[in-house]
Amino acid sequence: MRLRTVLATFTAGLAAAATLTAAGPAHANARAAHACSPTVSLDRFSDALDKTTYQGTFVGNFSALALDGDGSLAALSDRSSLFDLDARTLAPKKVVPLADENGAALDSEGLVIDRDGTRLITSETEPSIRRYSTDGTILDRLPVPASLRVAPAGRATTNQTFEGLTLLPGGRTLLASMEYAIAGDTAGIVRFQTWRRTKGDHFEPAAQYAYRTDAPFLGVPEVQALTDGRLLVLERGFTSGVGNTVRLYLADPRHATDTGGVDTLTGQPDVRLIKKTLLTDLVTCPSLGATAKQPQPNPLLDNVEGMVVTGRAKGTYKVLLVSDDNQNATQTTRFYYLRVRV
Repeated sequence: MRLRTVLATFTAGLAAAATLTAAGPAHANARAAHACSPTVSLDRFSDALDKTTYQGTFVGNFSALALDGDGSLAALSDRSSLFDLDARTLAPKKVVPLADENGAALDSEGLVIDRDGTRLITSETEPSIRRYSTDGTILDRLPVPASLRVAPAGRATTNQTFEGLTLLPGGRTLLASMEYAIAGDTAGIVRFQTWRRTKGDHFEPAAQYAYRTDAPFLGVPEVQALTDGRLLVLERGFTSGVGNTVRLYLADPRHATDTGGVDTLTGQPDVRLIKKTLLTDLVTCPSLGATAKQPQPNPLLDNVEGMVVTGRAKGTYKVLLVSDDNQNATQTTRFYYLRVRV
């Protein structure tokens, strides 16, 4: 969803130490100084792609990230473009235009690269999930439950539907997160829909779960599955004159009620919501010299919309976030490099 919101890459360089014993504490102190919370730290950020172009296409409006099989980083623009970026430098290497079956532009928001290299991409106008080849050809379209379709076909509001998309461990289940509540549900309760993989790598609708955001003005722009079936969930909102709110949660859908048959999520005490735990509010992260082009409670903050897990070691996940600048002079395309311990 499009909200309002210099190369400024921070490099946590340290002087060469004479011995390993001297280097160890220095690195430890640097990492502690970058703590956002007891479980999350910010290594660095990069504004390297802000207000740039590649092969005549504006680089920005990023709504989702994914890792490709060749190690490159895929970055989805909500203006119907899919970029391949160098995972180390962020330099664009390729851009592919996207469209629907009639050649019309998408409001492309969620991205998964499937095991065969094809791209599963959401558009939040209908909403829809389509499978694309690497050259942008449509190969398939997934069925969407009627209640999640935009009114009058369903109960959803355009531009407030499928924002997040992720494959659960094993690759058999796809999960999409609605950004905001559908009509009839309590404000702040959003539905997470899953699909089960069938023969031929098609998907059919499966279980659905309910997730409550901290406040009705906060939506869910992204979800990412972890190796144990839990989810990293972003909550994001914008207040004019104040700035962005961006929070990262650990959520567990494994014991939540299947709400696929629940007509309205209002006054339903027997419905078990997805359990969640706050990992960090990004307002508490060190700014690391970041600047903001509009009022922000922390100049580091912007309209964060995309997230991908890029690695894991000793119980700590490397997580990359990106902000959607909406091609707006008062906002920034910014990448955030986090370490998350769950």
